[in-house]
Amino acid sequence: MANFAPQMKIISDIENIKSLPECAATIGVFDGVHAGHQQIIQQMMADARDHGYKSMAITFDRQPRELFDANYQPQLLTTLDEKKKLLGDCGVDYVVVIPFTMDMAQLSARDFMQQVLMQKLNVKLLRLGYDNRFGRGRTEGFDDYVRYGSEMDMKVYRGVPLQFEGYTEPVSSSLIRRLITENGNVDAAVTMLTRPYQFSGRVANGEHIGSTLGFPTANMEPEDANKLIPASGVYVVKVDLGDGKLRPAMMNIGTRPTFEGQKTTLEVNILDFAGDLYGKQLTVHFVERLRDERRFDSPEALVAQLEQDKQQVEQILNQTK
Repeated sequence: MANFAPQMKIISDIENIKSLPECAATIGVFDGVHAGHQQIIQQMMADARDHGYKSMAITFDRQPRELFDANYQPQLLTTLDEKKKLLGDCGVDYVVVIPFTMDMAQLSARDFMQQVLMQKLNVKLLRLGYDNRFGRGRTEGFDDYVRYGSEMDMKVYRGVPLQFEGYTEPVSSSLIRRLITENGNVDAAVTMLTRPYQFSGRVANGEHIGSTLGFPTANMEPEDANKLIPASGVYVVKVDLGDGKLRPAMMNIGTRPTFEGQKTTLEVNILDFAGDLYGKQLTVHFVERLRDERRFDSPEALVAQLEQDKQQVEQILNQTK
């Protein structure tokens, strides 16, 4: 991914925006800012260069479904702050975050293009994802957007899907979520995201079971309750303690069946680390799923397995340096 563009500007208030230069833009929820999103953004940036426009990535402050379903809990690949950073890293001139309100949701596609894209954001060229739909009810499609664009002197182009070998569908946020949550396939997610999947959380007080076994763990509480948690299991990870240094670690996600646990916990053991982590903010980068979580006949049997896990973690991380 490109380096963060120092000239990039974030626009979060489109109602009081100052005049903008002519822009080429792409629009989407962009959860994950994955390889498919990056491809569309790069195509849009090429469009901008070809026409002498500035480049703009437009997204929303929430998943649209959250507005209509109070019980819906999205499983986010990226928080809003992470998404803004990643979009900026692509090298665009502007990242626009639109508050998704009921008034916004009631705009037809044509009204959205005219009132928001053209009048507020000065979009002269719109590059859409291959399956992107917007506007009230999402009932209109690409041909409609092209027709509306021609009426208001806005070019509308469609990007092409990106498909990885071995998969029957193009890369998408939904596909990445399934890979991570159904079987913990975080290494495939690395390829599709172009970086390790990660989440942040604060270290809370746990039951100190790991310490009694010789494998002290940090019990994490996710920073964002809507952030996706991978499937249960033991993972090879790297941990950032806030200083930018990635430390080798292994993580268990599950209920600790050997100790009759009921609640799912997120516990990370930083290899050969000594220090107090309580209250600290950690960011975990997932590298590979090592094995299923399972019940052991005794704590001693679990410790023997943890020793094997540690050796495998070290071997895998040495190979990926």
